Amino acid sequence: MLPQGKGVSAGGGWQRDQVTVPPSPSNCQENGGDDISAAEMQSRCHPAPCVSPRLARSPRCAPAGSRPPVPPHRGHPKSGGRGWRGGWLGEGGSMALTPGPAAGGDWRVLGDVVPRGGSSRTARASARPRERQERAAGAWSRCLTPQALEALVYRGSVKEFPGFDASQDAEALYNAMKGLGSDKEAILDLITSRSNKQRVEICQAYKSLYGKDLIADLKYELTGKFERLIVSLMRPPAYSDAKEIKDAIGGLGTDEKCLIEILASRTNQEIHDLVAAYKDAYERDLEADIVGDTSGHFKKMLVVLLQGAREEDDVVSEDLVEQDAKDLLEAGELKWGTDEAQFIYILGRRSKQHLRMVFNEYLKISGKPIERSIKGELSGDFEKLMLAVVKCIRSTAEYFAERLYKAMKGLGTRDNTLIRIMVSRSEIDMLDIREVFRTKYEKSLHNMIKEDTSGEYKKALLKLCGGDDDAAGEFFPEAAQVAYQMWEHSALAKVKLQGTVQPAASFNDDGDAQVLRKAMKGLGTDEGAIIDVVTKRSNAQRQQIIKAYKAHYGRDLMADLKSELSGSLAKLILGLMLTPAQYDAKQLRKAVEGAGTDESVLIEIMATRNNQEIAAINEAYQQAYHKRLEDDLSSDTSGHFKRILVSLALGNRDEGPENLTQAHEDAKVVAETLKLADVSSNDSSDSLETRFLSILCTRSYPQLRRVFQEFIKMTNHDVEHAIKKRMSGDVRDAFVAIVRSVKNKPAFFADKLYKSMKGAGTDERTLTRIMISRSEIDLLNIRAEFVDLFDKSLHHMIEVRAPGHPSQARHHLQPGPRALGRGSRTRGGGAEPALPPAEGHLRRLPHGSAGPVRR
Repeated sequence: MLPQGKGVSAGGGWQRDQVTVPPSPSNCQENGGDDISAAEMQSRCHPAPCVSPRLARSPRCAPAGSRPPVPPHRGHPKSGGRGWRGGWLGEGGSMALTPGPAAGGDWRVLGDVVPRGGSSRTARASARPRERQERAAGAWSRCLTPQALEALVYRGSVKEFPGFDASQDAEALYNAMKGLGSDKEAILDLITSRSNKQRVEICQAYKSLYGKDLIADLKYELTGKFERLIVSLMRPPAYSDAKEIKDAIGGLGTDEKCLIEILASRTNQEIHDLVAAYKDAYERDLEADIVGDTSGHFKKMLVVLLQGAREEDDVVSEDLVEQDAKDLLEAGELKWGTDEAQFIYILGRRSKQHLRMVFNEYLKISGKPIERSIKGELSGDFEKLMLAVVKCIRSTAEYFAERLYKAMKGLGTRDNTLIRIMVSRSEIDMLDIREVFRTKYEKSLHNMIKEDTSGEYKKALLKLCGGDDDAAGEFFPEAAQVAYQMWEHSALAKVKLQGTVQPAASFNDDGDAQVLRKAMKGLGTDEGAIIDVVTKRSNAQRQQIIKAYKAHYGRDLMADLKSELSGSLAKLILGLMLTPAQYDAKQLRKAVEGAGTDESVLIEIMATRNNQEIAAINEAYQQAYHKRLEDDLSSDTSGHFKRILVSLALGNRDEGPENLTQAHEDAKVVAETLKLADVSSNDSSDSLETRFLSILCTRSYPQLRRVFQEFIKMTNHDVEHAIKKRMSGDVRDAFVAIVRSVKNKPAFFADKLYKSMKGAGTDERTLTRIMISRSEIDLLNIRAEFVDLFDKSLHHMIEVRAPGHPSQARHHLQPGPRALGRGSRTRGGGAEPALPPAEGHLRRLPHGSAGPVRR
């Protein structure tokens, strides 16, 4: 039976908890028919699968009856489980659950496996016996074409070859390898177009025909990375995993990343097959070998995973979810030290559906995602293993997409990782991985492989990839819906913005003035004392110190500091002593005076400040330089860039609530300006550009989130990508900064901080400017974003890239949690405390998560 509260969506699907189940003859009959006529049933089995003319033209979204509907996504808990705001699911037709190849007949949802019957709070028992699954599949087969039915089930890129003849293929491979040299093209074409089961049959046929071992012949004829790839394809999956693990623990050292990847991502059945294959191939016990080669909590968690005993029950207890979330919190965040055994037991044994709900509950009670707690409480390989487990529970496809990206980004390629993943996932979820990859990294997996590899090795990898996805910036339907949903969460879920510098308790302005005077009096300067006072007081308290210093000594504190300090430390300390408006005004003045203009500074400040901050900057600029900021911006810039800056300098951004009707109209203007609209208006190009500029510079942040959401729905594009592709120079950079600030302002600043320190040298000006200007606003959030985005702490990167007294002062501006009232640890010494939900900006929503976490 359907759960309580069932209903029919506008597109014709049953609302089952958080996903829409399209009606089929079987599920209607099982529920008494519910007065649905045969004609209505047939129409609902073939709903219109697309939401816009552009989506309808997509090769992934064919007319009704020729392809299945687009796979579903879980809706926001507050939206009644219907998915996208405004009934996008309803307008576009019901979303089909796809029976995936995972064990237990789970439903595959955009690269994730969601056990049937899951809900936002309590999953009900709804698992069908196998005969009922087969009956349901039979009913679907009467509604869908064979091709559509196959597409619903299979998410691999390599399929069984039609008309397969093992003996014929064995002969073709023999001919390709006999004589001088070998026909590598023929070998890769044949092997990459056969399923693993068919390759095993080819090996057997080859042995029967020629009395030789095919894998041994391939090893002899081929070399290098191409040989490793082809030979890996010839082994059954369990034996391939066994070989990878044997190589990882054999010889000097251990490849912990390989162990983590395999054991954290495999299902119970795959683990059992792996253990048996290892025993068969090497006559050794896998658990004993891993225990002998690893240690500590890392070893204990690997042993737990090796049992292949993760719960698979669809029934989830709400009480147990709450208890597990509480136990994890008490084992880490609320405990001095960490109870690792509790993390091992819960994350190693509970079912995926249960753990997804535990992660949501944990976020609710702790104010931070479980990943951040793991980074703060655990360390080393154990931390990496637990993070991999969490990622695979949220979305196995996203985990592998991230692994593939890291294997190819930067200098060099981690070919072992690339080969292992492309081989192991080619018949499981490669299509899902491709979709996540494109959505997350703004480029297709196909293109990244093409750019990063060469020769037959590249050709074979591209065959396993299975095809290229759309050009960057244009979504395929599933990815468009993920992006749409991310903006939906951005509009609904919020996080409190927190600075790292708080007003000092028992503050004494006269006492601080005396400390500063003593630090600068006589020979030498006590820079440590100055740093300690200035960085541990709020800006308002620093202004009181300036007055007390003047009253006590009759001297200008700013002038004394300037004469005693030098270099980056002087700029940091003097910047902290100015009010926020004075500091921004000074930075803007430096950006426009003299030869040349620092457009990046103008963009960073003008695109990220609110109306009140802009008004204060204008006033401070007038007082300090006796000129209007607007006039200096106008005289030092030109064209559309000048118009953007002047508009932002007026500080006239709307502050009212969002207006969905207006958002739709604004999205049309944005689409027409970026030449992505289906129907053009009669407005001139200049008129469209003016309206586009006005929308981005004057609409409120909540309103712009809705505009960008409607833009995706209307055009199937991401607005940031579209701006980057169709604009250039400072105009492009300014609009991108606005969009990214609307999307997630702390992430925008985290990215700027990272870029200021990566590569050769450090951009001290940018680093100092952001640390000063955000220290009392959202530096705590920026730190958290930094860890999420770059997998390292801001504290550690500053320590490595910008050492010395300025680094010491910057560390004081972003103290660890002990200074903020809670002790924990993370890599590199920089810990990331909790960010409780409140007014502010959303944290990123990881792909496959069931609740709001951010970006």
